[in-house]
Amino acid sequence: MPENTVTTLLAPMELDDVVDAFAYIRALQAGDIDTACAVADDTGPEQLHRLLLDVAARVFIPVTAEDDHDGEPCAHSFLAAALGRLLLELLCHSVCLANAQGVADTITRFTENILTEDHGDVADVLRQLEAAGMKQAMEADPAHRTTA
Repeated sequence: MPENTVTTLLAPMELDDVVDAFAYIRALQAGDIDTACAVADDTGPEQLHRLLLDVAARVFIPVTAEDDHDGEPCAHSFLAAALGRLLLELLCHSVCLANAQGVADTITRFTENILTEDHGDVADVLRQLEAAGMKQAMEADPAHRTTA
């Protein structure tokens, strides 16, 4: 089987990249367009787009990677249907995945539709994802490690 992002681990993001990406995502999710625009201006459109795609990979891939349970239905067996509904929702709303706002919106919708129960607290789940990304980035960068 050729290696791809499902079969190989993703390298951790840089700490500042995690902060910038989630600042933009959370600002859009909260409807704070001024903050989202400020983050986008500071980061730059191409860099922000790349960061959001990195976050999307880290959000989508672990959830959509199916476990092998000898062909028996498991929790992941029904994920394809949920992802299909999400794709239809994105298409119905004309979400463009070629720009930063479209990618951030997709991450938010994925979090709402797949990662929360009954469309629970999306902002809380985004904070948890951000914290996990920051922890991974800090563990990967010796300059950010604290000594015990």
